[in-house]
Amino acid sequence: MALISVADALRHVLSHAEPLPPEDAPLDDADGRVLTAGLAALRTQPPADVSAMDGYAVRASDVADTPVRLKVIGEVAAGRPFTAAIGPGEAARIFTGGVIPAGADAVVVQELTSREADRVEVFKPSSKGRHIRVEGLDFRRGETLFAKGRRLTARDLALLAGMNYPRVRVHRRPKVALFATGDELVPPGADPGPGQIVYSNGFSLGALARQEGAAVTDLGLVRDTIEATIGAIRQAQDVPADILVTTGGASVGDYDFVHKAFAAEGMDLSFWKVAMRPGRPLMHGRLGGMHILGLPGNPVSSYVCAFLFLIPLIRRMSGRADLTIPVESAVLGCDLPANDEREDYLRASLRRDASGTVVTPFPVQDSSMMVPLAKADCLVIREPYAPAATAGTRCRILKFER
Repeated sequence: MALISVADALRHVLSHAEPLPPEDAPLDDADGRVLTAGLAALRTQPPADVSAMDGYAVRASDVADTPVRLKVIGEVAAGRPFTAAIGPGEAARIFTGGVIPAGADAVVVQELTSREADRVEVFKPSSKGRHIRVEGLDFRRGETLFAKGRRLTARDLALLAGMNYPRVRVHRRPKVALFATGDELVPPGADPGPGQIVYSNGFSLGALARQEGAAVTDLGLVRDTIEATIGAIRQAQDVPADILVTTGGASVGDYDFVHKAFAAEGMDLSFWKVAMRPGRPLMHGRLGGMHILGLPGNPVSSYVCAFLFLIPLIRRMSGRADLTIPVESAVLGCDLPANDEREDYLRASLRRDASGTVVTPFPVQDSSMMVPLAKADCLVIREPYAPAATAGTRCRILKFER
């Protein structure tokens, strides 16, 4: 199968992906999720005129000329309304959030008063409506405050609770299953034997998927046999996973069984090999309703491929509209040689100076090196056959989020 461009590969990945069906989620599980319908307020906030300060509820006409002494006839606390009306020459002690008693139309803050027994002296005038939060100041029952397709934030959850929604209708979280193939892999904490390396990809990929709102099942390490690989694929189907991400075994070596195993299970292959660096042996297809991303085994390759393809896939299935990481502009901090036929994604650091955002790719870009990836702030995009570029010229970058 011929190499395809990154843009074409992304179109393939997203072409059969649809937002997942809706479900009711409690508010504490709704952060970052996407509404499937608009929402109107179920109540009015505040539900009545309430005090914005601690002080005294008064008639503004009684305190137009000060100083003046008023008779205190009661007390109003939040949640404990005062049932009597305020008449001429009267006041009620009131606390923040307390309902304004009938007859009162202003609040005098307590710092401008002096209390003695049932009398309060007011030192400065107060105007009608002063320090009163009127009924419906924030929102009114029936007012539509959220549109379909909104991705909820922490601030939104507070508003939804205030609107009296304990649960909301959102798209289901995508279920992502992960496994890695390779007899050379051992888990962190193990004592690697000759020729073995410590497995790392699943931790970064799982974190990336969870960061995007997916539910992740890590199926662990799989031996380099077609039987073991098929067994892991069937485990993912049992989850059931919406997306299966594999790392390693996607190339053409004698011990690369991932493609063979998927073919044996009837996967509909859309592409295998992309004109990009790192990440050339990237595979995508579908097995029933499960999307497949077969990523390279090298840590940088797997992460960059997930950054470019897994994030948009999860976002599409979550119902989001912002599918890709925005491309930004920066100034090169060093010279770069001409590029070959593959689109290049260079790990790089960012800094600010008088010219703006300056990006400097690391000098060594080997796809097995995790230190430059961990230190990187972004990826510099180099188009296929891009000519040599000198320091100070502009380039395109993708920032790593968080």
